[in-house]
Amino acid sequence: MTTQISSEKKTAKAKTRKKRSMFSKFVSLVVIGFSLFMLVGVGREVLTTMELRQQISVVEQELATLQEENKYLTLQRDKLEDPAYVQSYARGNFLLSKEGEQIFYLPSDDQK
Repeated sequence: MTTQISSEKKTAKAKTRKKRSMFSKFVSLVVIGFSLFMLVGVGREVLTTMELRQQISVVEQELATLQEENKYLTLQRDKLEDPAYVQSYARGNFLLSKEGEQIFYLPSDDQK
């Protein structure tokens, strides 16, 4: 009888171990699956961050270019508000003359 009881205890313990083993395997798979899910999410965030940093770099370059252009245009606007500059510009670029003044057009070295 004792052998039968001990063998029943052994089979019960074996079943319990088997259940625990299957449960621990299931928990391990769940944890691994969740970890993979989280790693994929982190990977996506890293890629998004890299893309955003690249976009920021491009936009900062465009901003610098536009700021330089703005400085130039502001300077041009200020110059065009000066009547002496406008007169000088018109005389130089459009061959306008003062009253009694003659303009001689000389060809450049490229046109000879």
